[in-house]
This record gives sequence, C-alpha cells and structure tokens, in this order.
Amino acid sequence: MNNKPTYVTRPFLPPLEEFIPYLEEIWESRWLTNAGPFHERLEKELAAYLGVEHLALFTNGTVALVSALQALRITGEVLTTPYSFVATAHSLLWNGIKPIFVDIDPKTFNLDPEKIEAAITPQTTAILGVHCYGNPCHLSEIQRLADVYGLKIIYDAAHAFGIKVDNRSILSSGDLSVLSFHSTKVFHTFEGGAIICPNAKIKQRIDYLKNFGFADETTVVAAGINGKMNEVQAAMGLAQLRHIDDVIALRGNIDLQYRQELKGVKGIQIPKPSPSASRNFSYFPVLVGPDYRISRDELYFELRRHNILARRYFYPLISDMPMYRGLASAAAANLPNARRISDQVLCLPIYHDLPKDEVHRLVEIIAQ
Repeated sequence: MNNKPTYVTRPFLPPLEEFIPYLEEIWESRWLTNAGPFHERLEKELAAYLGVEHLALFTNGTVALVSALQALRITGEVLTTPYSFVATAHSLLWNGIKPIFVDIDPKTFNLDPEKIEAAITPQTTAILGVHCYGNPCHLSEIQRLADVYGLKIIYDAAHAFGIKVDNRSILSSGDLSVLSFHSTKVFHTFEGGAIICPNAKIKQRIDYLKNFGFADETTVVAAGINGKMNEVQAAMGLAQLRHIDDVIALRGNIDLQYRQELKGVKGIQIPKPSPSASRNFSYFPVLVGPDYRISRDELYFELRRHNILARRYFYPLISDMPMYRGLASAAAANLPNARRISDQVLCLPIYHDLPKDEVHRLVEIIAQ
C-alpha cells in the first residue's frame, strides 16, 4: 500500500523564491488589505486573462455569491440545482430567498432548461445555475427563458475559471458570474473569489457592498459586508497567474491518461465534455453504473483502503440536507436525474503533479 495519501486535488504553489518578493513588498509597505496595490493589480490582470471588462475580488466565493444576489436585489424564489456544493443554496438562504430545486440534464449535470421552464411561477425572480465541473450550462436556452419571463441569471462559476464557449468567456453570460479561488480550485488565492461585472456601475455597487457599504470615508450607501480580499491572497493570485496555463496543460495530460486507461472498463462511464467549450480540467468525474463489479460506495471505500481519497462530488444532494429537505421541490420524485448521478458519481484525483504511475495504479484498482 502507498503510505502517502493521494488526494482528489492538490493545490499548485508557485516556487517560494517567486512568492517571497511579494511578501517582502507587503511587509515593507504595511498595506495589508483595503484595496492595496496587489489587490488592484490582480483585478486588472485577472480581467485581462479571463477576457472580461470588470471584476471585483472577494475574500471567498461564498461571500461573493451572497453579495451578487444582494447586488441584483434578488428576492422571492430562485430556481437552482440540487447538484452542487452547499454554498450555492446557502447563499440564497442568507439573503432570505427561497430555493426551488430543479432537476439536472444527465449529460451535462447542469440545470435542465425544460425543467426550469416548468418550475417558473409568479414568485420566481431569478435562476442560479452552476457550471458543474466547468461544463457550461445551457446558456442560450436559459437566457431565452430569462428574457421571456423577466428573470435575472446568476451563474455559480466556481469550477469554470478560464472556460470559453465558442471563444467567448463563459463569465460573460447571465447578469453576474461568481468565481471561487479556494485552494481546491484550478486557480486559487488560498481562499478567495470574484464577481464578474457587466459594467462599471454594477462593479461600483459591488465594491460598496464588499466594504461595509462605504462610498467614502463618511458615507455608507448600503448594508454591506466585509468581503475584501487581502494583499497576501492577492499576491498568491498574481504568482499563480504566471503559471496557470502550464498548470491547466498538466491537468489536461492527467485527464487524457484517465480517459485512455479507463476506456472499456465495464460499468465505468466517463462523461463527455462539451464540444463547444474549452476545458480547465478542474475535476475528473466518473459514473459507477449498476453493471460495475461493486457499488459506487464500495469502490469509494476500496480506494480509501489504498490511500486514494477520491470524493463523491456531489453526494448527498443539497436537497437532502436538513435545512432543505422539507421543501416541496426537494422531493426525490422531483429530481430523478440528480439523485441517480449523485448516487453514482466519483471524482478521481486530478492535479498538476499527480504522477503518471499513480494514475495507472488507481486505474488498475478500478479495472480489476
């Protein structure tokens, strides 16, 4: 047995000699937070890299989601997915909004537009979609529904750093998109996040919201929160950005190896990526079907016995959690696709320096 655990992800860290000069500059200036020079520089460099005009940095992606809903003044009921990390739905509860769970497309793992339309009521005000594993939502269909019914669209793009659809940034879709820069993500700032803003006016409102609502030293214009990214986080982002293309390429090599070596393993299904979108290889999910030799959970624990810490992303469904399962939309009969995928999914380890022989060892365990 390998004594060293193989985690589902492992954050990239730039060479220490590259990062230390950033820290020395912070120590010298004593400017630790409150829109310091690294914060301002990272906003500009990220916006340029991602191909968007305006970007507001946050201390984490959850506060960014909560603030995005505040910025658009969303109320009432919002249609969202049960197949995501809990922060997606929690951001609604923190704003006093009722989540309405809608089933997913079993091919993309994202909201099914037909189910969205069937769930719209006079109380519906917005759609909160998730680009699951970086795979794009049905953008044009969701936008059409939003236009017809007068709804706002917020995209939880936590997995979708750098993704383009038909050579256009996925982050330009909807009214607002929210990124996570948690250390488990392809691009990280230890903890962190951002809201992609369609114009300078919205960015200004979001910048007020993330700094307690201050417009200037003595004027508070909104019931804001402390969502600011500090200088050390921003410095990590700047150091990361220099290497991000290489990191994504290395992850792509691991993805390709998995696809080649798992091909033909009975009962293991590898979801197909969108043909119109670029990829960042943020996750490597497989579905453990009923014709596999053991159940998904049995495989999960078998891998753990070999110190391979795969994850069941996303299990259980958000709709099964105590604070949500009482909702009518959380009923199992309402979410058959999400439930099946949640019961079968297993995300295998993928990160930039995952050794090829470790991937081969993992595949051998699955294929035996």
